[in-house]
Amino acid sequence: MFDICVLGSLNMDLVINVERIPSIGETILAKDFKKFPGGKGANQAVASARLGSNVVMLGCIGKDDNGCILIDNLKRDNINTRYIKVEEKMPTGIALITVDSKGNNIISVYPGANMAVDLSYVEGLKEVFKNSKIIISQFETPVDATLKAFEFAKKEGKTTILNPAPAKKIDKDLISLSDIIIPNETETELITGINPKDEKDIKRAGEFLIKQGAKYVVITLGERGAAIISKENFVLVNAYKVDAVDTTAAGDSFIGAMASYLSKKDLNFNTLYGAVKFANKVSAITVTKIGAQSSLPYLKEVFERFGEE
Repeated sequence: MFDICVLGSLNMDLVINVERIPSIGETILAKDFKKFPGGKGANQAVASARLGSNVVMLGCIGKDDNGCILIDNLKRDNINTRYIKVEEKMPTGIALITVDSKGNNIISVYPGANMAVDLSYVEGLKEVFKNSKIIISQFETPVDATLKAFEFAKKEGKTTILNPAPAKKIDKDLISLSDIIIPNETETELITGINPKDEKDIKRAGEFLIKQGAKYVVITLGERGAAIISKENFVLVNAYKVDAVDTTAAGDSFIGAMASYLSKKDLNFNTLYGAVKFANKVSAITVTKIGAQSSLPYLKEVFERFGEE
């Protein structure tokens, strides 16, 4: 039995550090360049595994050096990679990430082999979904595959977590199959048409998704923390103040941490509050380091920084 099954992307991140994000048509000399294992799916899997969860990763890589590096990296965190598909005709996905001196970033993604996560691939993984407590997916792989995976998961009574990133409109059927939807501010506005600028609009946006069929909505708000919305409840959970170096994978670490916490609990509003509070601690540590998976903390580090409460 797996605590967490992640269906999603595996990318190699090419990270350039600059003093500031360039304007359109402007050339800026970079201060540094590095390659890091990434991809929203893989990041969330690594985040969960480092926090003590038994994780299986589902996705697709190309038959190339980047793909081999990504698989080896997952194995180092004891993530089950048995079901990852190797695509012969497409390269492993690539993310081009520019990070400024304040830790802000802009990201462009070439999905490559991630687009081979299709319906036939998901159809062959029913037993994996059946043997997992929580299923997580995002939008860096085809949405119809996520929809099918969530259909399988809900038939087996599993908890489903949807991270609608990169931002796009969500089919109502997928929303209704999602126990928890976790968008950031940009994604929230695109999906709901509501800018979550204040408490009133945050609540309105969450209620929009609840009415579409989601059980819970968690809106991540950067330095403001996160909001939890259900049919009956609404609460803001404050962030932990740190000096951010690189916000890459902050959201992924948050989602991985939430899932790891919830895999040991029954899902209700109170346990979700505890999960979000824990996730805020994990993402606070993540943004103090450079890179995606390289920045994700282990459980021991979280306890050392914030205690075990």
